[in-house]
Amino acid sequence: MYTLNARSLFHLSWRKVAFLLLLLLGLCPLLLQGQRRDLGNYNFYDFQTKPYYFGITLAINRASFLPFRSRDFIYSDSIQSVESIDGPGFNLGIVTNLKIGQYFDFRFLPTLSFAERNLRYDRESRVRDFTQRKVTSVLVEMPFHFRYKSAPYRDKRLFVIAGIKYNFDVASDSRTRQAETLVKISPHDFAIEYGAGIQFFFPYFIFSPEFKVSHGIGNTLIFNPNLEESTVLEKILSRTFTVSFHFEG
Repeated sequence: MYTLNARSLFHLSWRKVAFLLLLLLGLCPLLLQGQRRDLGNYNFYDFQTKPYYFGITLAINRASFLPFRSRDFIYSDSIQSVESIDGPGFNLGIVTNLKIGQYFDFRFLPTLSFAERNLRYDRESRVRDFTQRKVTSVLVEMPFHFRYKSAPYRDKRLFVIAGIKYNFDVASDSRTRQAETLVKISPHDFAIEYGAGIQFFFPYFIFSPEFKVSHGIGNTLIFNPNLEESTVLEKILSRTFTVSFHFEG
């Protein structure tokens, strides 16, 4: 009788242990998820399930030129130097974000950008004379970026971006008659971009402040052999520093 009771207790205890093990295995994912949420990632996991999302961008920029002197510069009798003066501007755009795995995104951000850039010529005279070539641009920008993101912590994550951009200046005066007496700047431009930022996850949207630097890789100078301001230059490249505020969801 004692043997039967021992066997019954053994089988009963084994079943209880097996049931408890299965119960713990089933609860482990929930416990781990609860721990992750205890770290503060309450809103992140709601957005993590979305393969793509959209948003808007507001930004401010500082745009400038990078002028390169030509060989004819030393033969100029009047122009002593050429330098760029940057100007303020702002951007308004749309965000399209496609997730590629857990840490990478592909982003397309069509943007309307208002920018101001100046070329200043220092001329030799008894009284120092400066003349400026002011370029006010309304640019349609087509940036394509890849973004790498860190692991989230307390509904925040850092990221870096890199990509290329095409610009078209719809307000370019390179085709106007007045441009015959001015240095002509091409309305087309290509640039490489890189930058960094941080994401803040809120219940209904993602707020992402970001800074980026844009380096033009194409010569935007339209050469005019009859204009001294043009002959003293070999090429002009564009430069832009932008601080953006993305609202995505």
